[in-house]
Amino acid sequence: MLLAMTSDVVLPSCDLKRMRKQRLARLRAEMANQNVDAAVLLHGPNVTYATGFVPDAIDASHVTYQRAVAIVTCDRVRLHTHNQTADLECEIGSALWPELDDDMQAVRAAVQELAGDLAGQRITVDSVTGAMARSGLFDGARLVDSNRVLGAARLVKTDDEIACIERSQILTERAMEPAREACVVGATRGDVAGVFLAALRSSGGDHNEIDPIFQPMPRAQSDGPYTSSGAIAFPTGVGNPTYEKGDLVWVDSGHGYQGYASDYGRTWIVGREPSAAERSCFDRWLTITQACYDAIKPGVTLGDVARQAIAANGGTRPWLPYFYIAHGVGLESAEMPMIGTDLGDEFDDNFVLTPGMILVLEPVIWDDGIAGYRAEEIVVVTDDGNRTLSSFPGYAPFDS
Repeated sequence: MLLAMTSDVVLPSCDLKRMRKQRLARLRAEMANQNVDAAVLLHGPNVTYATGFVPDAIDASHVTYQRAVAIVTCDRVRLHTHNQTADLECEIGSALWPELDDDMQAVRAAVQELAGDLAGQRITVDSVTGAMARSGLFDGARLVDSNRVLGAARLVKTDDEIACIERSQILTERAMEPAREACVVGATRGDVAGVFLAALRSSGGDHNEIDPIFQPMPRAQSDGPYTSSGAIAFPTGVGNPTYEKGDLVWVDSGHGYQGYASDYGRTWIVGREPSAAERSCFDRWLTITQACYDAIKPGVTLGDVARQAIAANGGTRPWLPYFYIAHGVGLESAEMPMIGTDLGDEFDDNFVLTPGMILVLEPVIWDDGIAGYRAEEIVVVTDDGNRTLSSFPGYAPFDS
C-alpha cells in the first residue's frame, strides 16, 4: 500500500528565507529585463512569490475578502495585508481595500510612496479592480502584462521551491491512503473527502490546494454528462453520490505547503478487483507515462514530449481535448509549462525544457463501454534528465 511507502519517506526541508530572497531577486531581474519600474500585485500566488505571504484563498468567490497587495520596485518591496505576519523580510504596510472606491486614496498613496509618480513609468499589474479603473490609478503609466513578467520569473523553480512541492506531494499521498480505504460501497463522496481532509490536517498539512474530486465515472459517454468537445466530462463536481460496487472513481486533489501545490490523480474501483480490460487500460497509461519520462530532459521541447506520448498511444492523443498531456505546478495547481493545449503545436515546438521546470503528466485512457484509467505524476527537469516528485511507478494500480 502507498502508506507503507510514503510514511517512511523523510519530508524534504527548505530554507524559507533563502527561497524568498531568491524569488525576489528573480522577479526583480525579470522586471529589469523587461524595463519594468514597479509591480503592483493582487493575485495571491504572485503576492506569495514576491513577499512569502500566503493568502487564505485565490478563487474568485473568496479572494476579494481582505485581499493582500504587494508593491515591488528595484529596491523596496512592501506587503499590505489584513493578517498578522511573521518572519517575512519585506516591509509591512497597512491593510488596503482595492475593491472599494472609498479606499482608492490610500491605495494610490501606497503605490506612489514606493514607485513615485506613475506617469511614463512601465508598471506591471496582475489585476485592475473596478475601483482602481474608475480612480484612474494607472493613468499615464504604461501597463505591462504581468503574465509576461511573473510567468517568466516563476517558470524555473529553485531547489527550495522544488522541495516545497515534493513535501506537499508526499503529504497528499499519505492523506489519500485512508481516503482510499474509505471509498467503499455505501460511502458518499463527502465521506471520502472528509477522511482525506482530516488526514491531511493531522499530518501537518498547511491547507488543501485543490478541492478534492472523487468522481464516479460513467462506463460510456452516452451515459452522460456531455461536453461540447464530445469527450468524457471530468471533473463535474456535482452532487454527493453514494458509491456502488464496481464504480470506477477518478480522483484529483492536492495539498499546499508554503503556498506550493501538489497534484494527486488516481483511478480507484469500489468493492471489487479490476477486470482484465481495466488492467489493460492501466498498462496503456503506464506505457504512455513512461514514454514521457523517457523524453523529458533539458533541451527537449514540449512538442517532443507530446509526440512521444502520441506514438506510445498508437498515434492518437492520450489526453482530454479540453485539458493537456501535462501542465506545470508551483504556487498554482496548474501553470506553465503546458503541453497539448489549444496554444497549438508551434507553441509546444518552440518551448524548450530547462532544469528546474516541473511537469505534471496526466495521460487519460478511455475505452468507451469499459471506462478507463487516469492518474497524474509530477516530474522535475534536472541537469541530466528528470526526477519524479511523486510515487511513480511504485504503487498498485486501482488500489492506491
